Order: sequence, then structure tokens, then C-alpha cells
Amino acid sequence: MSILMKEPATLMLEDGSMYEGYAFGARGETAGEVVFNTSMTGYQEILTDPSYSRQMVTMTYPHIGNYGVNPVDMESDKIHPSGFILRAPCERPSNWRSQMDLESWLRTSGVVGIAGIDTRALVRRIRDKGAMKGAIISGATTREALQDRLDREPSMVGRDLAQDVTCAEPYEWTEPLFQMRGEEFTRPQPQAPGRFHVVAYDFGIKRNILRLLVTHGCRVTVVPASTSAEDALALKPDGIFLSNGPGDPAAVTYAIETVKELLGKVPVFGICLGHQIVALALGGETFKMPFGHRGGNQPVDVLGANRVEITSQNHGFAVSADGLPEDVRISHINLNDQTVEGLEHQAYPLFTVQHHPEASPGPHDSEGLFQDFIDLMEAHS
Repeated sequence: MSILMKEPATLMLEDGSMYEGYAFGARGETAGEVVFNTSMTGYQEILTDPSYSRQMVTMTYPHIGNYGVNPVDMESDKIHPSGFILRAPCERPSNWRSQMDLESWLRTSGVVGIAGIDTRALVRRIRDKGAMKGAIISGATTREALQDRLDREPSMVGRDLAQDVTCAEPYEWTEPLFQMRGEEFTRPQPQAPGRFHVVAYDFGIKRNILRLLVTHGCRVTVVPASTSAEDALALKPDGIFLSNGPGDPAAVTYAIETVKELLGKVPVFGICLGHQIVALALGGETFKMPFGHRGGNQPVDVLGANRVEITSQNHGFAVSADGLPEDVRISHINLNDQTVEGLEHQAYPLFTVQHHPEASPGPHDSEGLFQDFIDLMEAHS
């Protein structure tokens, strides 16, 4: 269909800049913090990552949707971003695993998007001025209507979104990594309970984290974000895992207090929001980054190992290098901006990373951290 025949849509940022394109996905209006992801592939994993809750994701790679959508690549049970922004969507996907095209999936999921805009100009504005709120309205609209929708969207600072995406009740996870058999991906059979029992706090956990824990021989119990330390320890875990998630880590005060009670009692491994919560529990501070790290190409220096890993990342807040206690060692540093990417405690069985070793999408350079967690539990069993 010609662009001239498509339904118009408009994106406006809180600095007043406007971008006109055409409606893609569900029709209507939406708002959220506008961010960008530099991955060339993996749009399905990105869209189902709970860490993107209340954000509108801009894909920097122009052609998105080439391989359609399938049930294997889901990182949760639904789309979490409040909007999707892209340059040139593929209308006819071609892949043997595809079961639906991208726009149909967005439509049936009720996710409003916009396509056909100059995403390069949008990304440069965010990069220069920082991430900011935006609003999308499908069809004919006015600046006043867009401003009204913007005004009704809260700031990301001070916002606890973990409660919006966490599970309602504890549950067991038994599915390992998917396997390729012949020319098909097959959903693996649940594995027998592993040697180590891991209690995983769900602040917005991705499924590939759970699959990797099971594949590494763990019995996994997923618990809601508000689970107390007493209730978690009553499950007799060999280790505690603290997951990724959306929003401002400083606003998740109940989890910070819980982690304070868990420190030193059981091995702990934290990723992304979990990493930030640990830092706050240890007395550190976090801050809002100008535009965050989102993509599959972030270089991280593993300090003391003479090794650089290319990592998958998705975060808009970071841990401050200042104010950490003396018994906490910074273990990883981002080579692009020198922000903290990992912590180790000198006395407690505890380590964290800001990036995503489970990838999905992204490189697998850091996957060995899951074995490090196994080794830590082994040492304290």
C-alpha cells in the first residue's frame, strides 16, 4: 500500500518537536518515555521485555519485521512497551518460523505505533537532549491534543513499575533452553529438579534468564517483587536471583529493604534492576542516565580479567561509582561512558551486573555468569 494511502499518525516529544508518519499497529493514542534500541534484530524479544514498560521504543535499524513473529522468541506473555516507533516496517515477512506479521501482532495486542518517520533525526534529538516523554496519536490530530496526552503521562523518575509487571503468585519454572532439532525449534520437556534451589525475584523477569538457570541445573521458584526476605528464606533457597525490570530503582523501596535482610545469608546474583537494587541496599546511589543503554553492542571491560565482552543492555538508570562501601568492588565498566556495569562484595557471596548475560536478543559473551552463580552456590552449600 502506498504511504499516501496510509492513515496518518503523529509523534510529539515534550520539547515540542513533532514527527509525522503513518499509523502502524493498533490505532489510538499512547504516551511514554521515548527511548531507542540499536539492535538490528530481536524486535520480538525487545517488545516482550517487561523492562520496557511505559516506554516507547524506537528501533534505530530502519527495516523491522523481516522475519515476522513466532511463539519461541517471547520473553514474557505480552508486549510491554506503550508504543513502537520505526522507519520502514516489512509488510511481507519471510521466515520458516513466522506465524504472524509484526503489524498484526501489534494490532491484536492493542499497541499503538508509528512508522515512516525519520528515526535518525529522532535518535539524534534523544541522544543530544536526553530521553523524554512522547505521545503518539493516530489519525488527524492537533498539537493541543498531543500536549494533553503528554501532560497526563508521569515522569519515569520516582516511578515503581516493578509492581505492574511482577507475577501475582509464586510459581515453579522447569523449562530449559529451546533446542534445534532438524529444521525446527522444539519446546523442550520440563527438566527434573536440579541440585540447587534458586528463588528468583520477579521485577520483570525475562524467560531466557529462567531457561538458563534451569539449563545450568537449578530448581527455580519465581516469587513476586514484594516477597519478604522471611518468606523467601522459608523456601530454603541455595541462592537468590534478582531480576531485571522497569522504572526507577530508588522507588522500589520494599525490595531494597528485602535485599538488606538477605545480604550475607545466601548467595545473591542480580541483573539490571536487580543490580541497582543491590547497590542501593548496600548504601550506594543510582541516577537517571541521559538516554541509557539499549542494544546488543555495548562493550564492557571485565576488570582484572584482561577481557572485553560485547553485551546486551536495556537500562535508563545506573549505579553511581561514588558512595559505594569499601568492601564492594566494581567488577565491570562500560567502555563507552565508564558507567558501573558490575559489582562484587568482598565479604558476602554476592555479585551483580548491569548488562544482560541471558541476551535475547544480543551476544552471549557474558553467559558464563550463570555458571559463576552455580559455583558461588557450590562454594556456600
